[in-house]
Amino acid sequence: MPFTLATWNINSVRLREGLVARLMQEEMPDVLCLQECKSPVDKIPLAQFQALGYHHMVARGQKGYNGVAILSKLPIAEVGAADYASLGHARHIAGRLENGVTIHNFYVPAGGDKPDRTINDKFGQKLDYLTEMRDAFHGDRPEKAILVGDLNIAPREDDVWDHKKLLKIVSHTPVEVEHLAQTQDAGNWVDVTRQDIPAGNLYSWWSYRSPDWDTADKGRRLDHIWATPDISNAAHGSRILRDVRGWEQPSDHAPVFATFDL
Repeated sequence: MPFTLATWNINSVRLREGLVARLMQEEMPDVLCLQECKSPVDKIPLAQFQALGYHHMVARGQKGYNGVAILSKLPIAEVGAADYASLGHARHIAGRLENGVTIHNFYVPAGGDKPDRTINDKFGQKLDYLTEMRDAFHGDRPEKAILVGDLNIAPREDDVWDHKKLLKIVSHTPVEVEHLAQTQDAGNWVDVTRQDIPAGNLYSWWSYRSPDWDTADKGRRLDHIWATPDISNAAHGSRILRDVRGWEQPSDHAPVFATFDL
C-alpha cells in the first residue's frame, strides 16, 4: 500500500487552517503530521479537513502552545503519547496504520536562546527530552516505524546556511547534534530525506526575523522524516516544499514529504 506522508510545523492550526486545507488540496498527502498546533484537541478545526478526505486524527493538544496531530485519509489508531522529560507538554503522538506501520510525530523543545543549561532551563529540557527519547528506543527498539516532526536540530553542516557561524547557535551546537545522533542510533533510524537527497544545502525553516527570507536564504533543516531499516528502502520521493514558506501569513517552517511503497 503506497502512501505519501508529510510533516509540517504549522505554528497554530486554527490561525493557519486555510493553509493546511490548501496543502491538502494541492499536494494530497495520505498522512499529514502537524506540530505546534497551539490548540486543545477539541478546538482543532476538523470540519474542513474532513471535507477534504481526512476523516481520521490522533492528537495531543494544549491551549496556546505545543500540540501535535496526525491527520490521515487512511484509518489510524492511537498507540501512544509520551511525556519525555516530564514536562507536561503535548509533544508526541503515535498512531498505527492498518498496514502495521507506526508513525511517531514529535515536537522536540526548541531550547531557548542560550546553549547552556546552567543559565537556560529550556536548553536543559531539550537535552533531557532527547536523552529520554534515546533511552526509550534503546529499551524498545522500533520496527516498521516512521518518526517525523520538528526535531529542532539541524544536524549536518549542509543543513544550515553557515556551519561555522551557527556552531554556538541553539539548533546546531555540537552537544545538540550529538544528542540527536544518539537518539537516531538508539532506534537505528534512517534519515529518509538525506537517503533520497544525500548532498547539498537543504532547509525547512527560515526565521520570521528575516524580512527577505527567500533571497537571504539563511535556513536550517529542523524538520525530519526517519524510518526503521526494515522499511527505509521503501521510501522515495523526498522533498521540501520551500514555496509554502512564501504563502500568505505562513508558518516559518515548510512541509517535508516522503512516499513509502509498502
